[in-house]
Amino acid sequence: MDYAHLGRAGLSVSRLCLGTMNFGPETSEEDSFAIMDKAHDLGINFFDTANVYGWKKGEGVTEQIVGRWFAKGGGRREKTVIATKLYGSMGDWPNETFLSALNIRRACDASLKRLQTDYIDLYQMHHVDRSTPFDEIWEAMEVLRQQGKIIYAGSSNFAGWHIAKAQETAKRRPFTGLVSEQSHYNLLVRQVELEVLPACEDYGLGVIPWSPLAGGLLGGVLRKIDKGRSASERMLGELEKHRDKVERYEAFCDELGEDPANVALAWLLAQKAVTGPIIGPRTIEQLEGALRALEIELDEKALARLDEIFPGPGGPAPEAYAW
Repeated sequence: MDYAHLGRAGLSVSRLCLGTMNFGPETSEEDSFAIMDKAHDLGINFFDTANVYGWKKGEGVTEQIVGRWFAKGGGRREKTVIATKLYGSMGDWPNETFLSALNIRRACDASLKRLQTDYIDLYQMHHVDRSTPFDEIWEAMEVLRQQGKIIYAGSSNFAGWHIAKAQETAKRRPFTGLVSEQSHYNLLVRQVELEVLPACEDYGLGVIPWSPLAGGLLGGVLRKIDKGRSASERMLGELEKHRDKVERYEAFCDELGEDPANVALAWLLAQKAVTGPIIGPRTIEQLEGALRALEIELDEKALARLDEIFPGPGGPAPEAYAW
């Protein structure tokens, strides 16, 4: 397994991050335990979850599964860099959502209880809260850090200017601020290259891409359909919008002799600001298969070919749209 520092932090994390969103809704607790054990066997130490995962309001189903796995002992908690998130609604009352100081305090305590741990390695804001000032957010995070409940803070789904505002506010306090940004980023979705990635590079944030396979479109969907695998209506609709690109992409992967999913991950790993993409395996076989991405080295010619198939925004702003 390859490891990297998470942005400018001294924290070392695996270059593949285990996403747990399927644990509960799609993957049984028994299978989730087996996947997490296998992840450790493979050297993956970075796990990502969120208080809303499990999609039963207020229950934190996925965090509970991870917590029961930690409780099995054997160094499971100590070997894991656990990242969780808050923002989404955990109840019907006004202060059970977003990033008020009150919700940050309550949400953190609730996640700690579900995860059966006394600290969170990376506590992430799942979305930007435009109605709460960053001074309030950072004061609440500072208290959590002083109490030993969190070690690092991160963001998710922030725009570039949100990152800048958060970091400049933290600098004035002074506080460490953000060490990471979790963004929607893959070969098909590249808008973050305009301003989010440059902001992350400038402020020393590690980028953790979510949906690296574009919901399965980059995972060899045409091959799977040809073999008789069923696809959801949503997937078929997305495929029709991007069929030409997906066909060219899978043909190029055939030329490389590599699985499309692994090429998509390898492309992200080749991007300068990326620490590691989040993989969400439903089976151990999918988990093991993803490790091939760490071995694929895409040369300049291959990267140029992928840019031709999936043109990005044209580089960072403002040059992407001005001079």
